[in-house]
Amino acid sequence: MDKKYTREDAIELLKNKYKELQNAEIVRYPKRSDFSEREIVAIKAFLGPWPRALETAEIKPPRKTD
Repeated sequence: MDKKYTREDAIELLKNKYKELQNAEIVRYPKRSDFSEREIVAIKAFLGPWPRALETAEIKPPRKTD
């Protein structure tokens, strides 16, 4: 079954993976390699480049724009 991802799904994928890593006591942000190719495409399509996607999902603090 080919699921169509939404913007909310992309955010949830990142948040769930981050929680999973924290529960396993792994201290790092989710990486592309943690996801399937389809999930990566959805995340980047809805949320932009990987660092911005992590910021949008409120996993990584926003970059400073001085």
